Amino acid sequence: MEYQHIRHEFDPVYDRNSEILILGTLPSVKSREQRFYYGHKQNRFWKVIATLYGEAVPVTIEEKKKILLRHHIALFDVIAECDIAGSSDSTIRNVVPTDLSVILKQAPVRKIFANGNKAYDLYMKYSYEKTGMEAGRLPSTSPANAAYQMERLLQSWKVILG
Repeated sequence: MEYQHIRHEFDPVYDRNSEILILGTLPSVKSREQRFYYGHKQNRFWKVIATLYGEAVPVTIEEKKKILLRHHIALFDVIAECDIAGSSDSTIRNVVPTDLSVILKQAPVRKIFANGNKAYDLYMKYSYEKTGMEAGRLPSTSPANAAYQMERLLQSWKVILG
């Protein structure tokens, strides 16, 4: 496995009405290529969000931003930079956490959710003490999370509806 040092190079999605913050770990190789979140075709994030809110699955980056903001969702990652092999969360090392205050100071976030165990663990290790906000742990929408078929994912993710 060849490690690369990766820096998160695109902005969080949020506005002054964002009440829910969903955190991933770090953009995958595909997401980094597209310069936007959850860019791998097999990742179920956008299908989960669209289904929960009864909307069409967004295709373009602009459509993806609009669905999030329309439902008061902010989106960011826990890691600002790290060393990683490919897109495998299990290889993450030398973490520099993101500064979540850029969102939390400008939006009335009332709940934080982590997309997957690794995002949750990293949030608790690097960010919880700074934010003072508990995070909900959601099953990962990654295709690597084969234990969760779509229906089971949707049941778990319903918690974001408040």
